[in-house]
Amino acid sequence: MYLVANSRQKMSLASFIATSTRTARIASSVSARRTFTSTSLNRFRSSLVTMGVKQLKNKSEFDQAISGTDKLVVVDAFAEWCGPCKAIAPKVHSWSEEYTDVEFVKFDVDESPDVAQELGVRAMPTFLFFKNGQKITEVVGVNPPALEAAIKNNK
Repeated sequence: MYLVANSRQKMSLASFIATSTRTARIASSVSARRTFTSTSLNRFRSSLVTMGVKQLKNKSEFDQAISGTDKLVVVDAFAEWCGPCKAIAPKVHSWSEEYTDVEFVKFDVDESPDVAQELGVRAMPTFLFFKNGQKITEVVGVNPPALEAAIKNNK
């Protein structure tokens, strides 16, 4: 049995399968290397994994977190289903280790809708910056340069 690869060339079925398999094998090994690197996996790990960022569960914990200190408090309003929230979570975690004079907290907007409503959160992620219990600025969306600038300028 022969297949016509183009108008000038005939190719046996066995040759066609061998060529196709060899190409697929090369493509999948390259793809596998990209897919399973630790950097790629860490980039999309769940936002619950971030250990340097305290997760708030209710309004009273939120009130205590922003008013119980004179440090800058960065509040991450996220949702478990939010892809961009999961993508930025490792960066926020690294900042929590780098900027030890800043407190990092987060809350799930679906678990604490009263806090989200009080703060006017309409998109995730939203990062709110508090000092001495007062909101000083916010950054909406995944924008690492703007977030880091807000941390540096307000600490």
